[in-house]
Amino acid sequence: MNIVILAAGQGKRMKSALPKVLQTLAGKPLLQHVLSTALSLQGKQAKNGPVVVVGHGAADVKTFLLNTSKEDPSFSKVTTALQAEQKGTGHALLQALPKLDVQEPTLVLYGDVPLITKKTLTKLVKLADGVRGQDSALALLTQNLRNPIGYGRIVRDADGSVTGIVEEKDATPAQIAIQEINTGIMVLPTSSLKKWLKALRASNAQGEYYLTDVIAMAVKDGVPIRTTQADDECETVGVNSRDQLAALERTHQLNIANQLMDAGVSLADPARIDVRGTLECGTDVSIDVGCVFEGCVTLDAGTKIGPYCVIRNSVVGKGVAIHAYSHIEGAKVGAQSVIGPYARLRPGADLSNDVHIGNFVEVKNSKIAANSKANHLAYVGDSIVGSRVNIGAGTITCNYDGVNKHQTIIEDDVFIGSDTQLVAPVRVGRGATLGAGTTLTKDAPANQLTVSRAKQISMQWQRPVKQEKKIITKKAPTKKSTVKKVSTKKIATKKTAKAKK
Repeated sequence: MNIVILAAGQGKRMKSALPKVLQTLAGKPLLQHVLSTALSLQGKQAKNGPVVVVGHGAADVKTFLLNTSKEDPSFSKVTTALQAEQKGTGHALLQALPKLDVQEPTLVLYGDVPLITKKTLTKLVKLADGVRGQDSALALLTQNLRNPIGYGRIVRDADGSVTGIVEEKDATPAQIAIQEINTGIMVLPTSSLKKWLKALRASNAQGEYYLTDVIAMAVKDGVPIRTTQADDECETVGVNSRDQLAALERTHQLNIANQLMDAGVSLADPARIDVRGTLECGTDVSIDVGCVFEGCVTLDAGTKIGPYCVIRNSVVGKGVAIHAYSHIEGAKVGAQSVIGPYARLRPGADLSNDVHIGNFVEVKNSKIAANSKANHLAYVGDSIVGSRVNIGAGTITCNYDGVNKHQTIIEDDVFIGSDTQLVAPVRVGRGATLGAGTTLTKDAPANQLTVSRAKQISMQWQRPVKQEKKIITKKAPTKKSTVKKVSTKKIATKKTAKAKK
């Protein structure tokens, strides 16, 4: 079977430099959702993979396909066809024709319709299979919507047979009232498709070559047209704007939440969980609000996840308690362990059973054996930690010398006092005790106390006293008077002259 995914549109309403099909839903680009479903439908035995018709942002889409194929080899089967000018869906499919096997039917999908399922497509493909004494049919996925605004309408005759599809901008008032819409997803006989696509005309309100016009051509040629619908309306919803993307995200996440609850998972609020990958849970797992799961995450039975945790590509064992605001990535957590709150497990953290990693503790690329604990404010990096080890508050492994990473080995039953620095490479022997404040630069022998600190002394000493600041005030400069000085002689003379008069 040929599969063509139309992904050439710009998506102007997204108002983004990123092509629309590369916008993310549940942590993956829209196109990746569609391709994953298409590849699972074709199976590993398929000679040719899906053909993606690219146009706007073609270089970005091709880069995405290349990078994804490095992580998932099945994507290496995907090829592309360029639609240099976006002239409609019919024109887009025409660009893919040279890459199609005319002996096989062609399934048309859309890069911005991410939630279509393998189950629905399998049903559609079977509907297109030819019956005895009859050529293959054209299978059409339709949907009945209470609010069909923006979609093409399915036109049927008095017998209920499909006679065509009319786009909303070209529809009459009676046709606009039709609630059965065209999803655009269809299976067509490829040999007839070549003839139909070449006969398309852009005589419509959009001035585009509509793929939907081939339905009327199929009717004219006597090709049977069969329809089916998806179980869930969200399977056929396309994304054209950010508000539609956000709405589809919440719909998708709520569907995931319902599946989890059906499998025995307790969710504090089904509306406040995000799964951006796959989440596998055992029985009696409970998940509080605001948690995000990315990549592949497994939670064994009885695990309890506190609020606002982020867990990515990790395996969590049976009966583990992960407290609020903990971040776990690329880690393994053994059964009955306690993590957090505010803990961080980075890639390579491998914890055995009943390990306690407390608040503001970070573990990276380290193995920690059973019954060990680091309860507060510590960093354990590039280390091997034995069983029943206590790592005191403020302890860090100094694993990086500015160029290379070095390993710290802490054997069983070690007690490390608070505020200790272990300068790697270094080994702490079994049963050793490191005194608080120790800076360990050489191996610590087993079953001994190792202390590295200055000798404590006491002396007479006067604590400095805060001196009051002297406030120096400067007198403001006196301005010279602008009043004229009048001599007393002149005043007396004036008074005498008045008296004589």
